[in-house]
Amino acid sequence: MRLYVPLAILALSACTNTAREAPYTTEIIPAENAGGFACAAESVQYAIGQKTSVDLGSKMVAQSGSATLRWLPPHSMTTMDYRADRLNVHYNEDMIITRVNCG
Repeated sequence: MRLYVPLAILALSACTNTAREAPYTTEIIPAENAGGFACAAESVQYAIGQKTSVDLGSKMVAQSGSATLRWLPPHSMTTMDYRADRLNVHYNEDMIITRVNCG
């Protein structure tokens, strides 16, 4: 019986979540190295202050190396999932870009 308790504890400890670190990197990746697997928002900060458009969005995706683009209108709800390959573009009521980040 005494052998079962340590074995049970060992078995349960194997089931715990030991990956407490984030599954993504916060390292800044240059756009030319992103390749659709990450996002380099620093390469498209020039868009802040510009009016939103499909052409500008496409250009920002290409220049940031991101795989997807998410437009975030004012006062909107968003999911909390983090995607390293997604470019987020926040804009105000006048359709002017106010913030660009990854996630």
